[in-house]
Amino acid sequence: MGKLQFSLILFLLLTSFSKAQNKSGVPPVIAEKDLTAYLFVYFTGNTVEEEAVRYAISADGYHYYHLNDNKPVIDSKLISSTGGVRDPHILRGDDGKTFYMVLTDMTSSKGWDSNRAMVLLKSTDLVNWKSSIVNIQTTFPGNENLKRVWAPQTIYDAKAGKYMIYFSMQHTGGPDIIYYAYANKDFTALESEPKVLFVPKAKNACIDGDIIEKDGVYHLFYKTETNTPGIKVATTTDLTSGNWRENDNYLQQTKEAVEGASVFKLNHTDEYILMYDMYMKGKYQFTKTKDLEHFTVIDNDISMDFHPRHGTILPITRSELKALIAKWGKPAAYPQINNNPALEGYHADPEVLYAEKTGKYYIYPTSDGFDGWGGYYFKAFSSDNLVDWKPEGIILDLKKDVSWANRNAWAPCIVEKKIKGKYQYFYYFTAAQKIGVAVSDNPTGPFIDSGKALVSTRPEGIKNGQEIDPDVFTDPKTGKSYLYWGNMYMGVAELNHDMISLKPGTTKVIAVNDSYREGTYVIYRNGKYYFMWSEDDTRSPNYKVRYGISNSPLGPIETPKDNIVIQGNKEEGIYATGHNSVVKVPKKDEWYIVYHRFSYPTGISMGDAAGFHREVAIDKLEFNKDGTIKQVVPTHAGISPVK
Repeated sequence: MGKLQFSLILFLLLTSFSKAQNKSGVPPVIAEKDLTAYLFVYFTGNTVEEEAVRYAISADGYHYYHLNDNKPVIDSKLISSTGGVRDPHILRGDDGKTFYMVLTDMTSSKGWDSNRAMVLLKSTDLVNWKSSIVNIQTTFPGNENLKRVWAPQTIYDAKAGKYMIYFSMQHTGGPDIIYYAYANKDFTALESEPKVLFVPKAKNACIDGDIIEKDGVYHLFYKTETNTPGIKVATTTDLTSGNWRENDNYLQQTKEAVEGASVFKLNHTDEYILMYDMYMKGKYQFTKTKDLEHFTVIDNDISMDFHPRHGTILPITRSELKALIAKWGKPAAYPQINNNPALEGYHADPEVLYAEKTGKYYIYPTSDGFDGWGGYYFKAFSSDNLVDWKPEGIILDLKKDVSWANRNAWAPCIVEKKIKGKYQYFYYFTAAQKIGVAVSDNPTGPFIDSGKALVSTRPEGIKNGQEIDPDVFTDPKTGKSYLYWGNMYMGVAELNHDMISLKPGTTKVIAVNDSYREGTYVIYRNGKYYFMWSEDDTRSPNYKVRYGISNSPLGPIETPKDNIVIQGNKEEGIYATGHNSVVKVPKKDEWYIVYHRFSYPTGISMGDAAGFHREVAIDKLEFNKDGTIKQVVPTHAGISPVK
């Protein structure tokens, strides 16, 4: 884990203080560093064939490429009451994994005052959507003179704990006004009749509202329908208070007619893009801002291979991007998609396994992102090719499944054993600076804890360090299995045949040079035993992996002159590459190193917090002809799928 040695009391005090300062203290649902692409949701025109949802994707927020040959990705006839939909707005839900889309249920061929309904859609993959129609006029009494319902959008109202849908409505004799109502739990209907959300002080009509929150302030961008129509903004700290501060300035940077303003944040920056539909010209204008008040035109930086109308842009993760591409194909001009980090989210200390039982690869990491390394559960991920990883959920929860420790779930390892013709999986883990073991019949659990710590004290003669970072290695020459562990020392003991106890009298300390810190990992190749370990502190940008070679799983270890396995790549912004494991492709002399690093690109600016906001990456591990290890250059590209 790479922490400086400190007492348990101090650790608890620091953890308590950290939690007091940061009430969450837990990983975010979606880590901002994992938002690496964008989805543009739009329609294209005023014929019924064009009034449908279309998708485009971008890697940088500036260059967009349509999907599905610019054809609809959802059939309007199946989801609407009019046969057409317009003004798509998409939102990522508060849980990070549910998506909400709302649409104007309308085809312009029937007239601009022809619609009374909106369409609500819900998805967990951006590909498959469940839809409902909400007709305001027929659902809520008193709307007999309702003329139109336009441009619905959704925002999560944290104060109410609900999803607010807001939209403009016009009744006969009155102006368009922006109303709101909360969606029901299933996002299939409105809980109650619409209420007024916003009316300009001048009482003029307003449509096409778009709300974004920044630093606790909600910014409502809207089109005012005055003698001089245009885009304006109003702000509030309470969505339903009715207390809005209006900015009298027009925000559009053009004299052309505009509508459909939409704002999104550029990934990994403090910049926002405000875009709006210049509908008489058939194109968008893009502007950039940091304060949501002053805007600079960036049209020359923008490219699209389609002509959108009123839509929205959603930052998405690589796995979400891949799901879209799997469904509708990758545009030829779309840039390369990186495969590192291998796992989305904050994870560290990865253990990799190829399971003979399933023919799949698995990664077992520390669940990172908790303040002060305060995680308490372990997850697993599976893959057929070492590139595309499926979350398998929590496989061991200290608070629920372990009686002897409930904190600091760190640095697991696992071994597959065939015992009496049956595969079993022995999962060794750190908890409260002790090492335990849990057992399962499957690589994804459920795992049953043995009921006590396997290692709870330092080896004889060792005065400093922690009992953490287990590694298990089975010697192919003898069939014996060994448990390695330690921080500031490399401990080892032979495991009994039951794999959940240590053979008495076999515990020893293997001598390593001063570069040894933690994270022992042992492999066997061509008659040699390779010992790998991490140097420095996991909070240090210089955290790295070194190695030595031995003729025995118990040492002594010979250290090559150039013994760095992997270290940071400053030119690529990659730092603190350490605590690794290694996997060999079955029946091939093909090896891969799985390791953690500071989260990219944000980690290097986090200070000590970078040490518990780490991510897992994979690169190829190669050997020289003389058996020494070629130094691995860490990459963003990662590896190609392994067959």
